Amino acid sequence: MTFHDDDDDDFPHWFHGSEYMHRVAGAVAKYGPVTRTALAQILGLSQGALSRITSDLIHAGVIEEVTGDVRHGPLPENFRAKESGERRGRPQTALALCANARTFVGIKLNGTEAIGAAVNAHGEVVSGRHEVTFADRSPEQVTNAIAELTGGCRLDLAAAGLPEPVALGIAVGGHVEHDAVVTSAPFLRWDGDVDLKALAERATGLPTSVYNDIDSLLVDASWFGPGVGLETFAVLTIGIGVGYSLAIHGQPVNYPDKSYGLAAHVLVDPKGPTCVAGHIGCAECLTDSSIAGEYSSLIGRAATFDEFVADARNDLPQATWLLRRTCFRLGTFIAIIANLAMPRTVMIAGESAFLAKMGSASVRDGINRYRHSQASPVRFTVVDHDWQLWAKAAASRAIVKYLG
Repeated sequence: MTFHDDDDDDFPHWFHGSEYMHRVAGAVAKYGPVTRTALAQILGLSQGALSRITSDLIHAGVIEEVTGDVRHGPLPENFRAKESGERRGRPQTALALCANARTFVGIKLNGTEAIGAAVNAHGEVVSGRHEVTFADRSPEQVTNAIAELTGGCRLDLAAAGLPEPVALGIAVGGHVEHDAVVTSAPFLRWDGDVDLKALAERATGLPTSVYNDIDSLLVDASWFGPGVGLETFAVLTIGIGVGYSLAIHGQPVNYPDKSYGLAAHVLVDPKGPTCVAGHIGCAECLTDSSIAGEYSSLIGRAATFDEFVADARNDLPQATWLLRRTCFRLGTFIAIIANLAMPRTVMIAGESAFLAKMGSASVRDGINRYRHSQASPVRFTVVDHDWQLWAKAAASRAIVKYLG
């Protein structure tokens, strides 16, 4: 697997070297701390070749040796350690990324606000929380917000004695071409081409890449979260909208139309509500507005999504029924994803992901209803919603590119 991205030749890289140097650095970032023996087996390299590459990376300040009671990070799903021949009792030496040698800024753009975070090279947040609201959604005002957030993150890094950021990653809900030009951003109400990369670079002075937000969340989880080491891994988001993205060996599956919300119109319940496009029972029924509308019909008066959640927590019958039905639909959606794309693990995220925790048994029922009884179980994990996680994810995309 190669980590190079030809869409953005002017984006900086931590070092210049062979494809195998980049593969080794990427594997250490994902799996470190990791012993040389395990790393050689993961990458299919001889010990001699690996030793030469890791020596160069240590010299370049990309990775470092750690000793003592070393515990591996997550390893690839199908990894089976071979006998290493190392003497028992000898102190373990492992390799890890020089996490604080580089820093990055990530920004998540929403409809009327932006959230920023500074992270180190291992995708760990090393700044405070920074948020800016903007009533004017024009590219100029959004760019001003980006500059303000970047400035706040820079101050935090300086106060912590950490280096200046080397790159900026921006995540936006919409379609992005060449990691630069936003061609569609419904929440920002942009329907024409906006070269956000150029605007942000002029405003911040940092090399910038712009990404779809769900893809960013997927990459962050695949490199630094619950998707590390998994051959196939999917992210499903529910909240204001419905989103989906799939990774194979830690890299998003590229498809030019995937950021147009196509998964939201997959049938999950033939008796479900009708979406604005006229589809009956599509995955749009998992959105907050659809759930609020369905609950309003159940109780005979207008109700908000928050009222539905409060009533479900208080075990009101209609709310409890709709919670179970919603989570069963979510499980059905996960089963469809698993049956077609074949990931063994699906991460549920988004503003309303907490519903999956409230009705986890119904999610599992929905999965099992549409899976063969002898098929491998599909794991699902639910992440607590925090927009700073999405900002961190934007920075993680920049880290992956920087390592390439």
